[in-house]
Amino acid sequence: MAEGAAEAPPENGGGCDSGTGALERGVAPIKPQYLTTKEQFHEFLETNGQKPCLETEVGDPGGNDLAEPEAKRIRLEDGQLAEGQTEDGQTEDGQTEETAEPREQQQTQKRARGQNKGRTHVKPTHYDKNRLCPSLIQESAAKCFFGDRCRFLHDVGCYLETKPADLGPRCVLFETFGRCPYGVTCRFAGAHLGPEGQNLVREELAARCAQPAPVRNGLDKDLQQRLRKRQVRFERAEQALRQLSQGRPPGPAPAATVPEGAAAEGAPSQDDCGAQQAPAGPGAGSPPSGPVRTCGPLTDEDMVRLRPCEKKRLDIRGKLYLAPLTTCGNLPFRRICKRFGADVTCGEMAVCTNLLQGQMSEWALLKRHQCEDVFGVQLEGAFPDTMTKCAELLNRTVEVDFVDINVGCPIDLVYKKGGGCALMNRVAKFQQIVRGMNQVLDVPLTVKIRTGVQERVNLAHRLLPELRDWGVALVTLHGRSREQRYTKLADWEYIEQCVKAASPMPLFGNGDILSFEDANHAMQTGVAGVMIARGALLKPWLFTEIKEQRHWDISSSERLDILRDFTNYGLEHWGSDTQGVEKTRRFLLQWLSFLCRYVPVGLLERLPQRINERPPYYLGRDYLETLMASQKADDWIRISEMLLGPVPPNFTFLPKHKANAYK
Repeated sequence: MAEGAAEAPPENGGGCDSGTGALERGVAPIKPQYLTTKEQFHEFLETNGQKPCLETEVGDPGGNDLAEPEAKRIRLEDGQLAEGQTEDGQTEDGQTEETAEPREQQQTQKRARGQNKGRTHVKPTHYDKNRLCPSLIQESAAKCFFGDRCRFLHDVGCYLETKPADLGPRCVLFETFGRCPYGVTCRFAGAHLGPEGQNLVREELAARCAQPAPVRNGLDKDLQQRLRKRQVRFERAEQALRQLSQGRPPGPAPAATVPEGAAAEGAPSQDDCGAQQAPAGPGAGSPPSGPVRTCGPLTDEDMVRLRPCEKKRLDIRGKLYLAPLTTCGNLPFRRICKRFGADVTCGEMAVCTNLLQGQMSEWALLKRHQCEDVFGVQLEGAFPDTMTKCAELLNRTVEVDFVDINVGCPIDLVYKKGGGCALMNRVAKFQQIVRGMNQVLDVPLTVKIRTGVQERVNLAHRLLPELRDWGVALVTLHGRSREQRYTKLADWEYIEQCVKAASPMPLFGNGDILSFEDANHAMQTGVAGVMIARGALLKPWLFTEIKEQRHWDISSSERLDILRDFTNYGLEHWGSDTQGVEKTRRFLLQWLSFLCRYVPVGLLERLPQRINERPPYYLGRDYLETLMASQKADDWIRISEMLLGPVPPNFTFLPKHKANAYK
């Protein structure tokens, strides 16, 4: 959506004058019969759908509660940011707060502030006071490795006495794969435990689901140990780095040497299948004396290193690209978006140094579901050596169609270390990273950037020709600078200028797409395609709307079914024991903190909803639709309990973004 759309007359999304009075700018134009006040809204939810007595006229344009929810208006006495504001004093939707609550009406209770600062929460591992030993869960014939020193329970009967009640009669893992690996610890164990407590197995279904594995790109335990001990060699990366340090572009490099067993199970790359594997010790360059084991016919590609001009090409012009979304862009969410028509998916941002250290939590971000036919991973780093070595490692151990470099992350944790947006001002390092990674990768290399670091100093148009010359296959441009964050609309006019500067390299545009009209307007700028980020969080069916060129007035029951599918995918991915259930719940709640901003099509006076328009208080067409519009974390928890059962004792939740806005 072009930046000019925010400055346009009401019909272009800048405001609303619809017979109910001129609503505040940046507020979604909801039909007057659905509007209500904050008090009536929460009373309706507390009374389980009994409409409250309307003491004031519903939809009174002069009421402050109609204009925006409480979480957007409160200012704190101790000088903290108003809820819903960014660090520069503007709201997330780009509006400046012009009026403040009277001093006596401000909240005096000090709240948690900032992103991830002092967020009180209980780790899922702490919900189980008595945890069963993994050797018993996995029904291993061998005894526990730790013996008497094991800190877990070995008495199944004692565990069952303290185990919480089952959450439902159906186990998703048992019904999908024919076997639940969590056995007696599963929170739906009644569905697959026999009369004597044995774990039942559907042999035919289990055999059918065993191959191929639905999720790939896992981290092999042997490789993890070698990474931690720094026993993995990176010959191709080291040669490319030596050439870069001498001021020469990287040339042909020998095959990378990774110790035997370094490749991840279930994810062989083209180098692993038929390529000559060099030993890790002395004389690594000499061929092995014995026959070479292969997993398919030998081709020239197995024996001869691909030249840059022969690299596999990334042809995704005109496709819908789901952005790599930190925290919310997990594998279950990507499966939801694939169902609704996303063509290209990308894993969450992974830090290269953590990958090189073998951190399981970071490698989990690289996992790929079998439904993701065009899939890439995104790396973040600040230095050529770590980024190039990480690229070589991933080239041999994971199955991806492209690797993306994150040069758009605006957060201080990344920026102050020289990564993310900071690379746009460190052109020499940026060039070395791109050239080094491009040399060791057999898949295309892409880059995601912003317009620049400072708000009025655009850098992208100068960097794009250089990126093209460095060998980048595709660039995605987010139409905001680092300083802007989300306080202004994306500048699609500037993106249009950058399309010409990048030609013939394809350029994807990103920013403020929430409807098929927004996508059509974006494509008119000449971009090769669009990347969708927050729009997918607010309504993942946006991909269907764009492909079918229509507005989908989706019902609350259909939206609940989407959430139910997400929880099922989450239980498959994170597990069906207590830890997996609560991890699924956490990610569901993070997603609900975005979903509450969606306004159903049937309630709007003017279509479409703009991404910078926050919803006022309104009563939906049924109780569930109203509940889904709540911006209180307690109401999101109520929705999660419909799908995952009651929360554990002492459960608390605050979203990672705007942590002080939802209490």
